Amino acid sequence: MASSSSDLRAEWSDLLGRRPAFAEPLAVYGAVLELWDDWAATRGPVLDWPAEACRAQWQRRAPLLADPAALSVRPADVEDLVGNVMETLAPVVPEQAAGLQRFAEAWDAGALGLAALLPRPGRIGDGTAERLSGLPSGLVAFLAYACLRPALERYFEGCRPHLDDDAWSLGACPFCGGPAGFADLVDNGARRLACHLCAGRWPFARLQCVFCGTDSTSDLIRLAPEQNPREEGYAVAGCTRCRGYLKELDRRVRWNGAGPLVEDWGSPHLDLIAAREGYWRAVPSLVQLAPSD
Repeated sequence: MASSSSDLRAEWSDLLGRRPAFAEPLAVYGAVLELWDDWAATRGPVLDWPAEACRAQWQRRAPLLADPAALSVRPADVEDLVGNVMETLAPVVPEQAAGLQRFAEAWDAGALGLAALLPRPGRIGDGTAERLSGLPSGLVAFLAYACLRPALERYFEGCRPHLDDDAWSLGACPFCGGPAGFADLVDNGARRLACHLCAGRWPFARLQCVFCGTDSTSDLIRLAPEQNPREEGYAVAGCTRCRGYLKELDRRVRWNGAGPLVEDWGSPHLDLIAAREGYWRAVPSLVQLAPSD
């Protein structure tokens, strides 16, 4: 079950209690969680597909939101959230101020809508936002996640119970089609992926690359942080074929860990380990967006 925004804030506070050095550099994440908590979830629609329709879509190897234009969430549903997220993010990326202003103007004029920010195969968005604003694709993707997560989480809540463990075998989210953002190893050793865009979770083969699909063990590597009791259970699962990576938490060891989104946001040191080795991630992180000193 997906965590509520209030739950996420509580988890974030607990994580920063364990990693206080991250409180200041990752403050924007806490601010985004507060905005999500303030968003009125009752204003957004819920997809009411029955189990048969959902399973038929998955059997076609297509996510429920295969056609972004079919989303019934409207710009007005997230209007305040979009504006507040941009105001919150602006101080973190001051060099992108002009681009953020162009993004806001395009949104207000109706030239940029929700469909332009939704997942397409291999990317977030259709490129319209980058073209109209001049913002880099990573920042546009971060805006999509920060602005749409509450509405998409609500949108799919009625369909989540229809997903059986054998209904979906791809690395992309079965609900919104977004890329996996984090992986958990659960009690029985199985692997479950998480989508940060809509809070979807689904099972996936443990010895397979989420991004390119290779199951050759010679292509799959694990990068672990330095020996430290506080880091036990955390790892980076990478692929030497496509050079993609996903952070992973073994919950048999770290049984009291936070949810996937909070654990991902709260472990930028693992992103740095992966980046130093030349690996990329599909979901943008603050480490990648903020300018280096």
